[in-house]
Amino acid sequence: MKAEVVRKNKKLKSATILLERHCSVRRTVEIVLDSWSFLILREAFFGVKRFDKFQSRLGIPRQTLSNRLKKMVQNGLLSTGTRDTGKGKQYYFTFRGKDLFSTMLSLMEFGDKWLAGDEPPPLRLIHTRCGKKCHPITVCGECKKPVTAFDVAYRDGAGAGYSPPETRPVKHRSSDPKVLQRIRPCSVARSLAIIGDRWSFLILREGWFGVRRFDEMRENLGIATNILADRLNRLVKAGVLRKVSYSATGDRFEYRFTRMGIDLYKPMLVMMAWGDKWLSDGNTPLRLRHRQCDHDFQAQVVCSECLEPLRVTDTDYTLTYTLDE
Repeated sequence: MKAEVVRKNKKLKSATILLERHCSVRRTVEIVLDSWSFLILREAFFGVKRFDKFQSRLGIPRQTLSNRLKKMVQNGLLSTGTRDTGKGKQYYFTFRGKDLFSTMLSLMEFGDKWLAGDEPPPLRLIHTRCGKKCHPITVCGECKKPVTAFDVAYRDGAGAGYSPPETRPVKHRSSDPKVLQRIRPCSVARSLAIIGDRWSFLILREGWFGVRRFDEMRENLGIATNILADRLNRLVKAGVLRKVSYSATGDRFEYRFTRMGIDLYKPMLVMMAWGDKWLSDGNTPLRLRHRQCDHDFQAQVVCSECLEPLRVTDTDYTLTYTLDE
């Protein structure tokens, strides 16, 4: 599965350049990859709109907050305005930003199930359209049945292919587990701590494409051996992957998804749907087919009670913890 391209010119006969697979999930993960950006988005979904409220709630440096908010406005996730007279400049979700709610809910679904330990889920959802307490479930958008990794077939879409990895400078750190749960326990943060590191995410993505062995991952990703070993060890420790010996001597391993890891496929599908919709210009890299109903589909996050899509405007919540203001 290694992708290479050879370029020739007068000075250099050939050069081998590692290419990166087009991927709507990767583009979406990069939106919430940085810890501070995620925390700002999360508090915005809790209703925070003003700069001073973001700063006091999160304890974030003013310049850092200003930079992140500016970037979110540039990316079309937030807009600014003064809709509430007398309250000054505020930040509001755009349609694109509101649509990230499904990604948050699918990560919450995973975190509530696998990462809460003996504690109750931090958040209890109420779907105001049906009036019932519920939890989010990720389903096929066509038949409304829950999806698993085993139910989904894929094929190349119009945007399939490879291109050189982006070389823009990295200004933000990957998600820091210690920062992600600042001020409140959060199942989304716990989930993001597993996939929020760029290399960890790319390793998981290769796994979904059937890549299981160390050498093949290293070749496909162009990743340093020590970094790959470290991330694989982290994913094994987190319970997402398990090591399985495939050599007669028992010293060579492949990495397979655990049941927990298989469930992580669902938020990946939801992030892919968001990226396909907002970041692919109509040229989706992959097309998905649900084997259960034999239809092409995009993943949806729906109410567990009425199976209608959960939208931020139709969802209320209660907290199972006390928030210190």
